[in-house]
Amino acid sequence: MNTEKVDFRSITDEGVTWTMLGTLYLRAWESRQARPILGDRHAAEAIDRIDYDFAALKRRLRPESNQFLVALRARQLDDWSTAFLARHPDAAVLHLGCGLDSRMLRLDPDAGLRWYDLDIPQVIDLRRKLYEEQGGYQMIGASVADEGWLEAIPADRPALIIAEGLFPYLAPTEVRRLLQRLTDHFPSGEVIFDASSPWLGRLVKLCRWAPRDGREVERWNPRLKCAEQVPFTTHYHRIPVRRYRVLYRLMHAVPALRHMMREYRFTF
Repeated sequence: MNTEKVDFRSITDEGVTWTMLGTLYLRAWESRQARPILGDRHAAEAIDRIDYDFAALKRRLRPESNQFLVALRARQLDDWSTAFLARHPDAAVLHLGCGLDSRMLRLDPDAGLRWYDLDIPQVIDLRRKLYEEQGGYQMIGASVADEGWLEAIPADRPALIIAEGLFPYLAPTEVRRLLQRLTDHFPSGEVIFDASSPWLGRLVKLCRWAPRDGREVERWNPRLKCAEQVPFTTHYHRIPVRRYRVLYRLMHAVPALRHMMREYRFTF
């Protein structure tokens, strides 16, 4: 990894700042816990290299509490990814809307793997300043709605498709069309992602798709079978700070709060 500072002060899109720098900052903050859930040291190294007003971002993010939501979500997706790659060490991984996530570095996959990180060109341009393409790792600058990028990815092996923090920002028709393209392209694999409940989706103005449960996706696409849908509070015992562990435990006891955000794993 390069060591020079990367200037992010030119970013003016608040949405890009929140989804890209915000989640990276929270993962970096959480990595400094004595007993971290995710322990993303690569995020911490990236933050140390970015030239940005993190004091202002910290005031908005409130990392003391929000770090655990991000860490629990990422850890669940990492656990599923690790299990899939153990079964398919020569798979293709497609990380949609990757932002500045260091998942490829966190999981440290075998050399025979092909890993593709995809996001809009503006994000990939910034990402290339922090992370290096090497071996079977490649970055793709494109919108998930574009048609051409998927055809350039070989379809000769099982695929793990990761969409963390992406699908809620797409319209239902866009999610449905994208999932159909992916299952048409790859012979087999898994799709893992997070989503909000319908009532939370109505409260969050930026949220465009919020499924009731996994059966909605199965009705869209018969190839996709919901293997797991895990409430975000499930692993509250992993939280190292007692007051937040107790809070998440209480939330887990209330069905409406327990299911307001979930991680999904589909097979095809």
